[in-house]
Formats: sequence, C-alpha cells, structure tokens
Amino acid sequence: MEKTRIGFAMCGSFCTFEPAMEQLHLLAEQGHKILPIMSKTASETDTRFGRASDFIWELEDTCHHKVIKTIAEAEPIGPKHLVDLMVVAPCTGNTLAKLSWGITDTPVTMAVKSSLRIGLPVVLALATNDALAASAQNLGRLLNVKNLYFVPLRQDNPEKKPTSLVCDFSQLIPACEAALQGKQLQPVLQG
Repeated sequence: MEKTRIGFAMCGSFCTFEPAMEQLHLLAEQGHKILPIMSKTASETDTRFGRASDFIWELEDTCHHKVIKTIAEAEPIGPKHLVDLMVVAPCTGNTLAKLSWGITDTPVTMAVKSSLRIGLPVVLALATNDALAASAQNLGRLLNVKNLYFVPLRQDNPEKKPTSLVCDFSQLIPACEAALQGKQLQPVLQG
C-alpha cells in the first residue's frame, strides 16, 4: 500500500485494543500518516485491559498527533480531506448500530460520516458479542453501504459465545489495501 493518510478510530471493545494497536504500529512502521480518534468511552474508561490515559499516550506517541476526542474535532476530517481512508478498530456493536441508523453522536461516528460524505473508503474492524443476534440486522445493512468495508470476521468462541464475531485483526492491512481499490477483502466470513 502506498503511503496513505489514515484515520484510525477506536471504540470501547477493550479486550481487542491490543490487536488493534498492533495493527496501528504496523501501519506507522510502514510510513503511513495516522490521525487517531477515540470514542468518549474508549478515551475515558479504565478497564482490566488498561488505563485510558495509557492508550491515549500510546496513540499520540505512535501517531505524532493529539487524539481527536470530540465531535467538533472529528467533523472537518471529510470536508478538509484530512485522510484518504478511515479505519474503525475496534468497531463495537454499539457503533455498528449507530452507523447503520445514521446516528452521529460520537467522535467515531462523526469521523465515519465525515469520510463517507466525500466518498472515502471506511474499513470496520468489528468486535461484538451480539453480531449474530441483535447486531446482525445492522451488520447486514452495512454490508450493502457504498465505500464501507469490513475486515474479515470469524466466531471467536462458538461454544461459550455463539453470537459473537470478531474481525481477524491480522487482515486489517490487506482489508485497507482492498478498500482503497474499492473492493471488499474476501471471504468476509472466515471458517
């Protein structure tokens, strides 16, 4: 992938921050310019997976840019063409639902809306325990949205969490490369 300006938005699927950050570091090592964005939940919540302030520090240190944490800061992303590609990693079921229904009430949903309104590709790295239950209708709706692409998905624990899907984070960069060509990386659902 040529050097690209990438918006990298994180939502509150805290158990997937580690693999998402690994991909962020790979993108930075490849020389891409990265604009970090966090939902309010992601930027303010300390969990057993880490402190919010530590994740903010890591994002800002890696991206050499302050984290966008407000709707007002996210709105100019599209009109000012600040990125060539928007990534949401991780994308929660809550954010998936909001995107499906056109709700723009977080920095992440505004960053996506702002990108889609000027025809930029958006890649969603979904991680949600209800993807094959309550969120299934939202996933289905968004699979048909122009310029919206998914990192390939799989059931992460079919026995204990039969409705849960998580993206294959190792496929995030190939999914971005495909999205920049206007293609969905296949297969969307992995075995």
